Amino acid sequence: MDYYAINSLRENHAGWSLLRAQNAPLALAFFMAAFTEPNNRNIARQALIDTLDDVLFGLRDSLGEDKFPRPAAEYLDEWAAPERSWLRKYYVPGQDEPVYDLTAAAEDVVRWVENLRGRDFVATQSRLTSIFQLLQTLVQQSETDPDVRLDELQKQRDAIDVEMQQIREGHIKVMSTPEALDHFQQLTDTARDLLADFREVEQNFRRLDRRVREQIATWEGSQGELLETIFSNQQGISSSTQGRTFQGFWDYLMSPRLRTELTSLLERATQIEALSSLENVDALTSMHQDWLPAVEQTQSTVRQLSQQMRRLLDDKVFLENKRIMQLIRRIEGDALAVRNTPPSGTFLEVPAQTIEVALPFERPLYEPSSRVMVDDEILSADDTDVDPGALFEQFYVDNERLRGNIDTVLTDAEQATLADVTDAFPLTQGLAEIVAYFQLATDSPWATINSDHTQQLSWAMPDGSLREATIEQIIFVRPS
Repeated sequence: MDYYAINSLRENHAGWSLLRAQNAPLALAFFMAAFTEPNNRNIARQALIDTLDDVLFGLRDSLGEDKFPRPAAEYLDEWAAPERSWLRKYYVPGQDEPVYDLTAAAEDVVRWVENLRGRDFVATQSRLTSIFQLLQTLVQQSETDPDVRLDELQKQRDAIDVEMQQIREGHIKVMSTPEALDHFQQLTDTARDLLADFREVEQNFRRLDRRVREQIATWEGSQGELLETIFSNQQGISSSTQGRTFQGFWDYLMSPRLRTELTSLLERATQIEALSSLENVDALTSMHQDWLPAVEQTQSTVRQLSQQMRRLLDDKVFLENKRIMQLIRRIEGDALAVRNTPPSGTFLEVPAQTIEVALPFERPLYEPSSRVMVDDEILSADDTDVDPGALFEQFYVDNERLRGNIDTVLTDAEQATLADVTDAFPLTQGLAEIVAYFQLATDSPWATINSDHTQQLSWAMPDGSLREATIEQIIFVRPS
């Protein structure tokens, strides 16, 4: 970032304006007490006013009654104003009372201020371990060479066998108290950061939705083009990096088996002797329960995108119908205006109504078909001159085999092009196999044909020659 970008953030970013505000300590203390510390979201206005009144009462009791003289409702309205954007004020369907939530920019500032206090214990070993694990997963899961993947798995199995043998011999390596504290702090920090990320994810979804609604509101094309734009934008929201990542997290969290395993691990973690002296160790058992409301609200925002698009489309249809009725009324009014004094000459031409008449005698009479005499003769064929091999030289493209090739490649990748699939499983039936892949991509909702980009495929003929074909790019995506 250069000077101009930083200066633009200083002038326009909501988080920077919060740091520069005169009552920033009051706002941050209130945000911590109401939102971040208890992990609360979607607080009703009256409940939030009561919490702010408690904060103001404590400050006025120690600093004087003239400190922060305005009522709590005025502070909330100021912090939720568009020029501040520290709080998001909105209405829940079916409720008349507004609801408030902390914005992503304000939560970033809260986390930053909390980190300014410093920490008595800084996790380093667990972070290094996390880096190694992430690197191993990134490299191993991106490897396409089967031999390399098998070697890596063999090494892991050998290491597991060695560890199992050591345990059988009574050599059990237990994590020390500093290591346990290190990993515990890394765990709690990551969980808190994940909660903070949900607000930013939801904000990104709302920004995508707002962009689509602005495009629909200013649309001047045809209805068909508008529908195409709506569907493509909805598909773009769900297939965006943000949408696919969040959907993957949602599917992972909603899996009954994984949730049971997570609950079991959290309960076992609270029973570790090295962590028994910590005050907040029992909060581990409810960690995933804090995620569910945040994830559900974000998921609800995603569901509302299609509903809002449909509502905007209905409004567009209503306006078009209204315009048609106005044109009809205008034509009727013009007709009434010239009813008594019609203009001379022809001023309007309307095609006359006609009836297609088909007389019965115009139909042709039945004529029997003539018989054709064929002088045929049955001759016996000489089997020695007929080559039956032509009947067996036909080949059949097995779509199930091709679909299995695609699923195998997508096992290790989120998406893959047809070139990636043919690199792993070379073409053996030439153009017929390519056409079959096109058919699979057309019928599958998890495939896209990108006409703006091309890819080149090659295969070997039985005589050893090499054939090449340039086709449109086909992208296969792993089903969610």
